[in-house]
Amino acid sequence: MMHSSPYALGFTTLDHEVDHVPLTVTGALPGWLAGSLIRTGPARFEVGEQAYVHWFDGLAMLHAFAFHSGLASYSNRFIHSKSWCEAEENGRIVRGEFMTDPCRTIFGRVMALFDPKTTDNANVNVAMLGERIVALTETPMPIRFDPHTLETQGHLAFGKAVKGQISTAHPHTDGMLGYSYVIKMGRKSAYRLFVDEGGRQRVLAELPVDQPSYMHSFGMSERHLILTEFPLRVNPLRLALSGQPFITNYRWQPEHGTIFSVIDRTSGAVVARAKAPSCFAFHHVNAFEESGVVHVDFLAYPDAGVIDRLRLDRLRAGTPSNAVSTLTRFSIPLDAAGSETLVAVEGKGLCGTPFELPRIDYLRRAGRRHTCVWGVGQSEPASFLDTIVKAELADAIPVVRRWHEDGCYAGEPVFVARPDGDAEDDGILLSVVLDARAHTSFLLVLDAATLTERARAAVPHHIPFGFHGNHFPDVNQ
Repeated sequence: MMHSSPYALGFTTLDHEVDHVPLTVTGALPGWLAGSLIRTGPARFEVGEQAYVHWFDGLAMLHAFAFHSGLASYSNRFIHSKSWCEAEENGRIVRGEFMTDPCRTIFGRVMALFDPKTTDNANVNVAMLGERIVALTETPMPIRFDPHTLETQGHLAFGKAVKGQISTAHPHTDGMLGYSYVIKMGRKSAYRLFVDEGGRQRVLAELPVDQPSYMHSFGMSERHLILTEFPLRVNPLRLALSGQPFITNYRWQPEHGTIFSVIDRTSGAVVARAKAPSCFAFHHVNAFEESGVVHVDFLAYPDAGVIDRLRLDRLRAGTPSNAVSTLTRFSIPLDAAGSETLVAVEGKGLCGTPFELPRIDYLRRAGRRHTCVWGVGQSEPASFLDTIVKAELADAIPVVRRWHEDGCYAGEPVFVARPDGDAEDDGILLSVVLDARAHTSFLLVLDAATLTERARAAVPHHIPFGFHGNHFPDVNQ
């Protein structure tokens, strides 16, 4: 297979697994840094003679960096999901993924109607759901694993009330309760938002919908949840019967605009609805309330064309992905005409530098006004994600800081606050970086305020480009 992009290694299969390998650290890790950074992402892009089509499709692998007394170690392990186990056993792709359809024959597609195999390939995020650390994808089949050994431990089962076919890999928490949603597809489809308390779920709100939207994340303010329906919608009957890969059944319908539903976190009542011009987003950044208005920030694209630009053939060929978007704020009045009326709102761009994979000081700022957002940008329009970006929003004109190194492609920057630190950016960023020149990856540690480098630790192999993970202060391998 011929690849022409300098970052094609990031979309190349990694089969090598290691366990608690000590890493050589250049510079110095903060003495207070403890716990583990645990991430997930696609790591196998072929099974037998079949290849996955999209970046979002590859079989998932966990990567863990453990910290103690200025030292770091690294482990990685495939998630032994049903998707992975069946692929291993059969030597082919068995379960459909985001843009890969294993049922290539008419017979296979007919049989899939009677024996649907929903993917549990948890390659999107690692987060707390209830009281458990789980790996997540966009189906309601979270994967439990041992955070010390990375051994797969099966599914985390939702309660019977929380039924649906699609979910989000970006649940929210306020430190006590967890919040998420599932989408029930059928003759009568619905969005079901639910609360998780100590591992027990209950439905908070159910919103009927004719053609569900593709949504990757949602917003949470201090008192409300915000569901954002982008005009990338699907007919549930088509999704069930087409025999086509999941995302190819969705249609861009800009005439619907972008619909916001604001749900009270206590009562489950829809307290406001709003409509904005059509746009698309993967990632909400944050939401907060001030003076009777809920402000919702996300990274907005003009349409959903980015999905197709992230096909593996295009990425490996170096075709410009434009996988960055504009930090945009939508302000929804809470005391307007009520939930029956769609209030017209417009988005306001907050930062002229496009980026993706946003992070904030979540533990202290989720649901509250924030002034710092970190993410990953592109140094040139034709490049891939290769620059760590910090947007400082305290003033009318935002300050943008950057970290960039030639030949290096940075991943999501995870913020870790310094214990007892007061400032919103008092801490460090942890980012997994592909060094295309050395054909390996390293963990980069930056000062979160200035983006100056504090340390890096080389990994003994390349780590394919992943998506999300989190730092867990009480987990140490």
